[in-house]
Amino acid sequence: MVNTTVELRTLSAQRLRQRFEFYTRPKMFSICPLHPSPPKPSLPPSLSLNPQSFNLFSNPSLIRTRSLRPKSLKIQSLDAAQLYDYESKVAAQFHDAHMLKIAIIGFGNYGQFLAKTLVAQGHTVLAHSRSDYSKTAQDLGVSFFSDPHDLCEQHPQVILLCTSILSTEPVLKSLPLQRLRRNTLVVDVLSVKEFSKALLLKLLPGYFDVLCTHPMFGPQSAKHGWNGLFFVYEKVRIGSEESRISRCDKLLNIFEKEGCRMVEMSCAEHDKYAAGSQFMTHTVGRVLGMLKLESTPINTKGYETLFDLVENTAGDSFDLYYGLFMYNKNALETLERLDLAFEALKKQLFGHLHDVVRRQLFGNAEKAITLQADYAKQAQNGAALVSSSKALRSPKIVRSDDQKAQISDDNSWLKIAIVGFGNFGQFLAKTFVRQGHTVLAFSRTDYSDVAQKLGVSYFSDADDLCEEHPEVILLCTSILSTEKVLRSLPLQRLKRNTLFVDVLSVKEFPRNLFLQTLPLDFDILCTHPMFGPESGKNGWNGLSFVYDKVRVGSDESRVSRCDQFLDIFAREGCRMVEMSCAEHDRHAAGSQFITHTMGRILEKLGLESTPINTKGYETLLNLVENTAGDSFDLYYGLFMYNINAMEQLKRLDMAFESLKKQIFGRLHGVLRKQLFENSDKSQVMQEQALLPKPSQNESAVTPSLESLNIQKN
Repeated sequence: MVNTTVELRTLSAQRLRQRFEFYTRPKMFSICPLHPSPPKPSLPPSLSLNPQSFNLFSNPSLIRTRSLRPKSLKIQSLDAAQLYDYESKVAAQFHDAHMLKIAIIGFGNYGQFLAKTLVAQGHTVLAHSRSDYSKTAQDLGVSFFSDPHDLCEQHPQVILLCTSILSTEPVLKSLPLQRLRRNTLVVDVLSVKEFSKALLLKLLPGYFDVLCTHPMFGPQSAKHGWNGLFFVYEKVRIGSEESRISRCDKLLNIFEKEGCRMVEMSCAEHDKYAAGSQFMTHTVGRVLGMLKLESTPINTKGYETLFDLVENTAGDSFDLYYGLFMYNKNALETLERLDLAFEALKKQLFGHLHDVVRRQLFGNAEKAITLQADYAKQAQNGAALVSSSKALRSPKIVRSDDQKAQISDDNSWLKIAIVGFGNFGQFLAKTFVRQGHTVLAFSRTDYSDVAQKLGVSYFSDADDLCEEHPEVILLCTSILSTEKVLRSLPLQRLKRNTLFVDVLSVKEFPRNLFLQTLPLDFDILCTHPMFGPESGKNGWNGLSFVYDKVRVGSDESRVSRCDQFLDIFAREGCRMVEMSCAEHDRHAAGSQFITHTMGRILEKLGLESTPINTKGYETLLNLVENTAGDSFDLYYGLFMYNINAMEQLKRLDMAFESLKKQIFGRLHGVLRKQLFENSDKSQVMQEQALLPKPSQNESAVTPSLESLNIQKN
């Protein structure tokens, strides 16, 4: 009994202490300065933390405390959730103040492309289109309306017209503008601006704001983001109220936040720069698209540029292209200039071909006349001619002191003789010298000063060069002059195992030439660095280098020498591709010919950069830049030694003619509709006048004029 009483007392004391701590513990910690936390209560002096003090029977004061009526609780602080609710309300107000309700009219490819970013930024997006895109809209988080009345009754702050150039006017006329708020902002994104500006000012009431814009990119060119891409705009008509100015700035800020290069420019100025360049870009892109170009394992940078151009324009509809034609006042002139440039290039090619054939036909007769004249002079001048001949053969060798010291038998480096020290030969020599190889050079033109600056030993006489016994003879001549230069070299002065290398853009031709001309003792390596001074100006890393070991001796030293030469390009990061000459020509010769043809046509047009170049137009300029530095001999060689060149020219010509036919056929259809639509209407009016007027009783059963016209048709 005693033990039970003690346990009861102890339990009662614990409960009392717990209850006291519950009532005296602060219920909430307030972080708001308006509601400071209550002071922390302290235990009454009569209560101690000693367990013995909680014995009810030994401490009567506890019994009195327990029997007293507890004081009523006072609210010391508000619920903390209300504080955070307030902050969320402020955040929501801030969000609403910076977000827009935007209605996209025309929810096709481009409308959906813009909607993704608008939704991602938190804007409310509505959409309407003639086609049913409700499922796509739902996936994107967009509210789709099949009826424009329903959409306009939602009172969007911005109407964003994403229609084609040709359909903009009928779509705008079909909108129930009366259901919109009177200060609505109407925005277009067309590629031509003077047309859209005039149309919006003509059809919209004066109390609507008008903003003409051109995002100079699309789903393809901006698939990796909008950063650095041009966004051109003109604030055509914006109300003076702060809310309307702020709304316009919010819309522009959407594109600025994505990193666009914002350019404020008048519609007239935009069209002067952009309409023509876009039409040219799309024209070339569509012509190339008709050729069905195919990628190869060894695409050049220029050929990749053609693919980029086709890719950038292929996703756009013909309506967009036709709109650029219709609403660009210089379109016909541009087409004509393009046609003339193509004809001029063909004339230049065939004229050059005529000269080659003429030289072949009459060359022997001219040589005979020259020999007779030389013989007559020799008979008259005698020894004078001999002495002058010796003078011509005197060597002209220019070597720097450092270069002389480098000429040694060191097996780690090669002694390379470049035959043909023009633009491409100098381009390669820079890398050879930098890597520590000994470089010699010979050319018909005197490049001694250039060679000295590059650290190259220059020889004006081929005999002197060959007597230096270079390990590698590197032919950097044009395709047309290769055979002549090779046959002029004093091969007997070279070591019998010398390695001959070419760098021509066609491979079967030099392979056959080497095999026919060079003694069997010589090694043969056919190569094609698929880059040049322009495309390789920032380094060779990742660029293709194609080679075919046509004939390399089995001796370890000859195998090693060939590998050492190839290692020059591998060390620079080239993508080394071993491929037969026949396979190379199948892949590369045709693609290079098309690339150079388009580059030279565009070069004749004198294209100029603009302040707002599109990605596609930049591609055209890059194509011209990549091909303009190459000589016409290179291009003509690609024509002469590409068995499909004539066929490719014909296909290119047919593709261009097909595109023009498509454009003018569409134009003819539009003109025909305009010409005969009025006559059809007048004929219907005449038929209507001849019909008897129905009485009130007959009107219910008499067919309407429209139904009669349908039955007639």
